[in-house]
Amino acid sequence: MGKTEFEKTAMRVSFVSIVVNVVLSLFKLIAGILANSAAMVSDAVHSASDVFSTVVVIIGIKISSKASDKNHPYGHERLECVAAIVLSTILAVTGLGIGYTALRKMISGDAGDLVVPGMLALVAAIVSIATKEAMYWYTRMNAKRIDSSALMADAWHHRSDALSSVGALVGIGGAMLGFPILDTVASFVICFFIEKAAYDIFRDAVDKMVDKACDEETENALKKCALSQEGVLGVDLLRTRVFGNKIYVDIEISADANDSFKEAHRIAENVHESIEKNFTKVKHIMVHVNPIE
Repeated sequence: MGKTEFEKTAMRVSFVSIVVNVVLSLFKLIAGILANSAAMVSDAVHSASDVFSTVVVIIGIKISSKASDKNHPYGHERLECVAAIVLSTILAVTGLGIGYTALRKMISGDAGDLVVPGMLALVAAIVSIATKEAMYWYTRMNAKRIDSSALMADAWHHRSDALSSVGALVGIGGAMLGFPILDTVASFVICFFIEKAAYDIFRDAVDKMVDKACDEETENALKKCALSQEGVLGVDLLRTRVFGNKIYVDIEISADANDSFKEAHRIAENVHESIEKNFTKVKHIMVHVNPIE
């Protein structure tokens, strides 16, 4: 996938995300005020804060999509991972905030206070859950398609908002039924899932920044591709490293020692072109030919 398509897809998804978050946060704020629901007003603030995370994605994508230059000959792809790390940190803080609020309510005894909100708050919570869950799947689908860790982190921000709305729904519904303690219980569960998502996103971004090797399946496919080229007698060495959402490959192949230098070069070129053609994530490959008797 070319940089232009990568950037266009990320920008389109980010724009949709910002519009949805602004409209949804206004709707939830109005519903929370009219229905006398503090939980829904808090949820509206959470949705509004997600606009910031999307802005971080836009900045990260813009910078990482810049072409290579003299000071950065290998490109800027890793800067997208920096954006993902920032977002995972924000996500972790969001989850801890939800957990802390629930814990404070439980310790202070406020978890049992009965505040009965109006039906509009319940409707707003359901609309929020459906909308944010749909945005999660939409963003996740595009993040996987262009292999963007920053966009995937933003997808989980949508889900964290959906989970926050689940907590609001449980709290509002519990208050209506006379069991407001359910809000606190739901918050602890939501906190756990958000922290798990933040950890997974953080670990994936760090792996892409420390030259971690590709998975075994990809490396086996690379070997198979090299061995399928005419004149290649074996693969002596294969090293891969993930650089942002791209892959760098160093490979040593065996060829007949009786081949001319020109023939050996042709074999190496065939391996190079075949791998770059069949593996779109491979940004650069270095091929070395070892003579074998």
